[in-house]
Formats: sequence, structure tokens, C-alpha cells
Amino acid sequence: MPLHPQARAMIEAYSPDPDLDYRHLDAAQLRASFAIPEPAAPPRADVLIETLRAPGPAGPVALRLYRPIAAPGDASALPITVYLHGGGFVLGSPDTTDGLCRSLAAWARTLVVSVDYRLAPEAPFPAGLDDAYATLCWVARHAGEFGGDGERIAIAGDSSGGNFAAALAQRARSDGPGLRHQLLLYPVLDAACAHPSYREFAEGYFLSAPMMQWYWRQYLGGADPADPRVSPLRAADLRGLPPATVFSAEYDVLRDEAEAYAQALIAAGVPVNSRRWDGQIHGFLLQQGRVDAADTALAQAAAALRAAFA
Repeated sequence: MPLHPQARAMIEAYSPDPDLDYRHLDAAQLRASFAIPEPAAPPRADVLIETLRAPGPAGPVALRLYRPIAAPGDASALPITVYLHGGGFVLGSPDTTDGLCRSLAAWARTLVVSVDYRLAPEAPFPAGLDDAYATLCWVARHAGEFGGDGERIAIAGDSSGGNFAAALAQRARSDGPGLRHQLLLYPVLDAACAHPSYREFAEGYFLSAPMMQWYWRQYLGGADPADPRVSPLRAADLRGLPPATVFSAEYDVLRDEAEAYAQALIAAGVPVNSRRWDGQIHGFLLQQGRVDAADTALAQAAAALRAAFA
């Protein structure tokens, strides 16, 4: 379908400076010139916020815990969703996805643990991924200390955070906590940057092909792009992974790799709920209050988590 008018308004408001030269750009320049979209909707008041720390491979990892306000008399342990924010491995923090995490916590009745992992290029692969995995394992072991159910855990993330979520689901299959679900929101899944959507939406749709390729250069730090920890789509065997919800956006360079991963999971016998959000662009889920589809999509994501935890 045509580009939605609300998505067009988002492009006009938030697209990076078109004069940025990604051949010579450094991370400080990008961070100074590019603002990740913020939601227009006010923060939800039905979710409590706490701070936690988990031991990580390079020191403590800061965590933000979202706790839905309990109904009177309800003291039962809540399921847990470990959330990884996006930002091209270079930008972002739990602040970036604050509204999204509040909505998931309230609508899915889940604790959400948002991870403030290390960023590239200062900490390239596998630093942020290792922080996220250490957090996932710590959450599973210590869930009871903050009112969580360590037997009901999901992993979730948007964009580069979706990359981490997919990679952690693969790793946890062999040596980590059992996961009930993986929620992948327009995820980054293949460092090759070669799918047709990279050519079709190379420029003019908020996340450009040159920008995404630049992000990969910052993150890889000499790592093998075909390593499935880097490119989860390249994994040889996807059997036995947790059920997945995979959302893509129609006008997004990442669209085809997200949809290819959904199909690969299905072929491996993994239950998958896959949806392309027509007329939308990368990052639309951060636009609650401006983009109607953001609320609709997050409600569907929350419903998938609730079903997984039932």
C-alpha cells in the first residue's frame, strides 16, 4: 500500500541529515546529529519503574525494571520479558524504548527488564550481546528476588535489539534459560545487507541503506559477518527455538531479512506469528501517540506474550 501519511510525517520529522557522509562519519558525529524518535504519548501511570544491576562480563549492567501495578490481592509471580533496545548497535538506551516497554508491561502483564548494554564502536561485537546474555541468565536465576517467574521468560527487541534477541534465543537453546517466546520487531538479522529491500528502500525512508551499512561497520570490529551470533539468519539449524512473533515494516531496508527469518523458522518447525505492517517505516513502534499502527502493533505483540506465558 502507499506510504502512510503518519509514516511520511515521521520521515520529515526525524530523518538524519541527508548530507552526512557515511564513508567518513564517526560515532560522535552521528550521535550529535541524529535523534531517535520519541513517542508523543505521555508515559503510562499504571507501570512502576525500578532499577536493577546484573553482573556482566565487563562490570555491572544497568537494568530498568517495568512492573505492572498488581490488582488488589494479586501477589503471584509475574512472567518476565527481557527487552533489548534498538539503535544500530551504536545509539539508544532504555530511555529510547521507555514507552514501548511500559505498554508491553501493562498490556501483557509481564515484568519487562530493559538492558542498558554496551554500545559500538567503543564496545564492538560481542560486547553488547554478552551483556545481554549475562543479563538473561541472571534474570532467570534471580527472578524470585524481584517478583518474577523464572520459568516464564521471553526475549524481545527492536531493530538491532531484535538482532540480540534472535541471537540469544539461539544461544539459550543449548546452554541457557528456557524461553517461552521471542519477540522480534523489525529486526536486524543479516550483515550482508543484500536483500532486495535494501535496493528498493535504499534512501528516503528514515533508515537508509548507507546508514545501516555504517552501523554494521561500527559493530563488527573485524568479526565474521556470517557468524550466526552476528547474523542470526545465517544459522544452519533453527530447530527447537522458542515460538516467535516477527514484525516487519513495508518501507524498511530490513523488511526482507525479517520475513526471510520468519520463513526459515517456520521451515524448521518453529511456530511463528509473522506480520508485515503495510505503509509503515522502520522505527514506527516508537511513535505511540503519533502513528496509530504503533499502538495496534504493540497490542498484538503484548497479546502474543500473554498467550506464550499462559
